[in-house]
Amino acid sequence: HLRMCCTLTLLFILYADSDRNMLPRIQVKSCGRPPLQLSLRGGAISAPPNSNHSSNRTDAVVTAYEVRGVIDYDRLIVQFGSERLSPELVERVERITGRRAHHLLRRGLFFSHRDLGALLDAYEAGRPFYLYTGRGPSSPRMHVGHLVPFLLTRWLQEAFQVPVVIQLTDDEKFLWRGGNLSTFQSYALENARDIVAMGFDPELTYLFTDTGAIAQLYPTVLRIQRLVTCSQVRGIFGFSEADCIGKHAFPAVQAAPAFSEALPLIFPGQDHVPCLIPCAIDQDPYFRMTRDVAHKLRRPKPGLLHSQFLPSLEGGRGEGKMSASEGGETAIFLDDPPAQIKRKINRFAFSGGQATLEEHRRLGGDPDRDVAYRYLEFFLDDDDELQSLARRYRSGELLSGEMKARAVACLQGLLERHREA
Repeated sequence: HLRMCCTLTLLFILYADSDRNMLPRIQVKSCGRPPLQLSLRGGAISAPPNSNHSSNRTDAVVTAYEVRGVIDYDRLIVQFGSERLSPELVERVERITGRRAHHLLRRGLFFSHRDLGALLDAYEAGRPFYLYTGRGPSSPRMHVGHLVPFLLTRWLQEAFQVPVVIQLTDDEKFLWRGGNLSTFQSYALENARDIVAMGFDPELTYLFTDTGAIAQLYPTVLRIQRLVTCSQVRGIFGFSEADCIGKHAFPAVQAAPAFSEALPLIFPGQDHVPCLIPCAIDQDPYFRMTRDVAHKLRRPKPGLLHSQFLPSLEGGRGEGKMSASEGGETAIFLDDPPAQIKRKINRFAFSGGQATLEEHRRLGGDPDRDVAYRYLEFFLDDDDELQSLARRYRSGELLSGEMKARAVACLQGLLERHREA
């Protein structure tokens, strides 16, 4: 058993959005086409302007600071060097926990991992792990896309009965956006209220802001900073000489909570407790750096679970992600009233249906391109209902307006329960 300080601690987890590959170039071959040379500039995955591939592919960019274009998640697995989360591994989670897997796992919305199998081996051998996730408080308001890693993290906590560490990176947002530090500290407190409402076990959950918990984090931060060179950080994250030194130093702060020694109030005297990090795929470069440092620190490498992005209202399958910074009309916020949710989805949600009723009845719709259906994939637990909606939509029986109405009801119920928590 882990020896832990079992009190709810208001701190905050670092969830920065910066991930980059260290690979110089990757060649991807496809049948009947010339090889596509993918360069990794400043951690961004992109194709050269003269590529013969379609524009919606070459425009795809995934970094900690920007996600846009049509994202090929199979390609990301290859480029990031992670492993596909297989049905067999999901079934193993079910056998160990005695629970049906969360729908985000069952449907492949968490699609990639690093060392999940090794963590499960250790767990079955009596060596438990802890969970680490977080949020960068760029706004006092969170949207439904921010819930995705927290939904799975809460389920994992319940299923495995393990601690959760949640970092709010108020320092990161100040370094990147400027302004008053106190503004981002206040945003973190607002975000903390929404995170607590997710239903985490208060005896096994520890939230902290970086500015509030830096005293306990700093010894580990220093050890990490000592082992990572400036050129490595620039290669991974794309920083330049014009960027402030705070940006260069920050990745070590996000890395630190992946080591139990950085959390002495939670794991007193325990330096080798492994952790599992559920996060969106754009966070992976931070933790590739962390994993590279782990062996130098003689500490366990953190495992990771990578999620797909929840699309914005205007996106479809694989097209970018929901963002609060793009304007209030492209996102569903946790404090949106029911009428606002309905208005946004009915007016702005991209439809996979046909142009006319007659064409839709004859040709059917494409649920994979339909944002309302995509939201149901993420937030509707009932697999049978989801499959029925997809089948009826493809056949033309179910109309786009009816799909939107089901998504409206699902999100209204989700956020009503969140507000009551």
